[in-house]
Amino acid sequence: MDVTIKEVGTKSDLRKFVHFPNELYKDSPYYVPQIESMDRDTLTPSKNHAFEVCEGRYWLAYDEHGKVVGRVAGIINHNYNEKTGEKTCRFGWIDFIDDHDVSMALMNEVEAYAYEKGMQKICGPMGFLEFDPAGVLVDGFDQLPTAYGKYNASYYEEHLLALGYTKDVDFVEYLIKVPEVIPERYARAAKLVATKFDLHEAPIRNRKDIHPYLDGIFHCLNAAYSQLHGFSELSSGQCEDLGKQFLGNINVDYLSIILDSNNQVVAFGVALPSLSKAMQKAKGHMFPFGWMHLLKALKKNDTIDLLLIAIDEQYHNKGVNAMIFDKFAQGIMKNGIKYIESTRELEDNTQVQNLWRYLEHTLHKRARVYHKLL
Repeated sequence: MDVTIKEVGTKSDLRKFVHFPNELYKDSPYYVPQIESMDRDTLTPSKNHAFEVCEGRYWLAYDEHGKVVGRVAGIINHNYNEKTGEKTCRFGWIDFIDDHDVSMALMNEVEAYAYEKGMQKICGPMGFLEFDPAGVLVDGFDQLPTAYGKYNASYYEEHLLALGYTKDVDFVEYLIKVPEVIPERYARAAKLVATKFDLHEAPIRNRKDIHPYLDGIFHCLNAAYSQLHGFSELSSGQCEDLGKQFLGNINVDYLSIILDSNNQVVAFGVALPSLSKAMQKAKGHMFPFGWMHLLKALKKNDTIDLLLIAIDEQYHNKGVNAMIFDKFAQGIMKNGIKYIESTRELEDNTQVQNLWRYLEHTLHKRARVYHKLL
């Protein structure tokens, strides 16, 4: 195929860039369209504090008829590179039709950009931050993604392998079936841990009660995630962005904030009602009716998505997870939740995975991040 690559340089180009996967997968029952206006904000420097420490360029691939057939972003997170001593360029927001000329042309642009910037390795798919979608789906093509994952066709891996990319890490997702009665062992373990280490739940009755703990939550997050793949410390502006993104949707029944004897945050966990089906109905747009589908899903749902669990290092492997899950369990029983989806977590994250050992659970999706030395 004759492929033309054009760098995104206008608002019109950015709209095409964001819209492309929603068009590519419009007939797939498993694709969850992202809200296009939110994606555009993420990719716009003036609207995303990640650009305080990152830079990026985006490209579109066109066929001989002028139709968009692929997209990709090249990203450099200077903060992460400085922390690790690496010279890594990330690629992300990658989608393409099943044509090797297209995928090659797109990745050639990313690699040329990386060379230009003095990078020594390409890694991805990854975003600016740990909380952007990462990985190529390699297992679970017949499963509905969470709203925070990303669907792709099965041919993506073949294309990347043909271009010389190899596995870096895998992310996995579990589907957990909620029993009619949560095993008592969780409540017993939670009480034992709380007593032994003098810990307690923050008294959260509504969203306003969360604000006094936000600084502690983000401090805990930065400390707990510091050694994770691809993570760089969040700035105050980035914390502000995350707060705006999630606070408006939080149901306090699925929020656990663990405090020590000095009322300092030492751990937290947060889940949200699943938005996947609502986002399919919204078809990538909040208006005119997309917001109604999302609001309904937040209020009435039988599935929750586990977003984050962070535990201060001094409390690792001490059972604090049990306190977090015990709080979730109360909300799960109260609201008639039948399923829990774990969003993408590193395959060796046994600390979180051990939460499900006494419940019926299935590893049903796997996504892969690749790398290539330049």
